[in-house]
Amino acid sequence: MVSSTVTGVRRAESVGRVRRVRRQLPTSPWLFAAPGLLITGAFILYPFVSTLVNAFTDRRTLIPGEFVGLANFRELLHDDMFWIGLRNSTLYVLGVVPALVILPLLLALLVQKNIPGITFFRSAFYTPVVASIVVVGLIWVWLLDERGLINSLLETVGIGRVGFLSDQWLLLLSAMAVTVWKGLGYYMIIYLAALANVPRELHEAAAVDGAGAVRRFLTVTVPAVRSTMALVGALSSVAAFKVFSEVYLMAGPSGGPAGEDTTLVMLVQRTGTGLTGRVGYASAISVVVFVVTVALMLLVLRTDRRGES
Repeated sequence: MVSSTVTGVRRAESVGRVRRVRRQLPTSPWLFAAPGLLITGAFILYPFVSTLVNAFTDRRTLIPGEFVGLANFRELLHDDMFWIGLRNSTLYVLGVVPALVILPLLLALLVQKNIPGITFFRSAFYTPVVASIVVVGLIWVWLLDERGLINSLLETVGIGRVGFLSDQWLLLLSAMAVTVWKGLGYYMIIYLAALANVPRELHEAAAVDGAGAVRRFLTVTVPAVRSTMALVGALSSVAAFKVFSEVYLMAGPSGGPAGEDTTLVMLVQRTGTGLTGRVGYASAISVVVFVVTVALMLLVLRTDRRGES
């Protein structure tokens, strides 16, 4: 009797302490979200709004700008380098995205099988993803250089040296190859997660009906991962259109011979940096990049919805 009473008193005291602590804690959910909101505002929202405002001014690096309306955007229409950058960025999307949608899926199907040593190959395919793009770019520059390993091998077999880094189109194709090579492992993981949700019964039923491997891939696997393919297409489209590091490392700050390999993001960096950088004009180019990337994402997702319907 006495012990139960003591236990009850202790329990009441414990409940009272918990209630007092709860009253002392902040009750507003905004206080818990404040750190994340501050980081988002400082590193995402503020730069976005600042860029949007600067796009309508003639601001330079050390000189506050004045409002000039649409003058920067009108200048873009007559800037040859802008059209070269838009052409190269568009070609980059057309060359990289199909490869990054299809090849990682085939790679995921290959490493999905539970065979001895498959974990090693999964790790090996994912290694380029975690490698620094600077290191990857320098390695490929060394391989593709006029006196590099690949040209030495080509000369040994009698083909002769190829100007991978001196020819305009070969340099752009080489940069695309590096982007695809580095992104294979990342999108492979995404496809592996999607393939894990595909029922094995569908493949078994198709095999019983006499469908071969290619037919099962087209009629079972592709429809089952269609939404994932749209996601990969959207992510790779945005990344490809905003490409900078690969082309910058392989072509140099000037964008290769006569700047013919310059992309839009490279043009933003070149125009808006330095002591006399045209921040306003570079911001206008950045706004164009943002609008195009959003349009690409909407286009891919809309195409996916039409395919499902």
